[in-house]
Amino acid sequence: MNDTNPEERGDERTAGRQGREPVFNLPAIVVLAIALCVGIHLIRVYLLTQDQDLALLVRTAFIPIRYSGQYDLDVYAFTSPVTYSFLHGSFTHLFVNMIWLAAFGSPLANRLGAVRFSLFWVVSAAAAAGLHYSMHSMDQAPLVGASGAIAGMMGAAARFGFIIDRSSGRAAFSGAPLAISVVLRSRTVMTFLIVWLVINFVTGIVGFAPGVSDRIAWEAHVGGFLIGFFGIQLFDRRSDRLTV
Repeated sequence: MNDTNPEERGDERTAGRQGREPVFNLPAIVVLAIALCVGIHLIRVYLLTQDQDLALLVRTAFIPIRYSGQYDLDVYAFTSPVTYSFLHGSFTHLFVNMIWLAAFGSPLANRLGAVRFSLFWVVSAAAAAGLHYSMHSMDQAPLVGASGAIAGMMGAAARFGFIIDRSSGRAAFSGAPLAISVVLRSRTVMTFLIVWLVINFVTGIVGFAPGVSDRIAWEAHVGGFLIGFFGIQLFDRRSDRLTV
């Protein structure tokens, strides 16, 4: 005979539902970013002609030689350091970036809020383009992809030691940003950073996989990462920010 009363059983069921996180718990701003990246790629692949897609790339991809002094600077010269981050070179490129965006962008967006997260994206993407330009200033190849901005999110995650607080029901990076000296002594963080750098270097040379032509602009990744790592406190809205 079960001597638990109905009210207690109801409380247990409620607690169980509250303790379980939904399978998909992405902040609205992250869902919007993913939808924008996916939507743009689908339009480029299935709706635009080759000439139309080329015209779009010229206007919205980051092309270093545009800033060489050989060309007049138009409005796209000022917007493309950000708009390139919503374009992708292939479905493989898109899929990989969206997975990383969901993983690292969600806890960061929950911590920063939609407005600060959007600003963080803009600054990280621009920094990624800037470092890429510093090493390829005469390159005519367009730079595309959200990975520079996502690298910024990884840099921010490293400052929190990849520790996530789930007590509010929304996974967010926990506590004050760690001092850089503490981060550099963390085996978990340093192992991740070393593996991440090696992967970036290798894929920058040989691509994602055999038969896949995409290459990683590792310089852009480093630029985004540095902004997230050193600049997260400028975007953090918490009162427990730590001055390093």
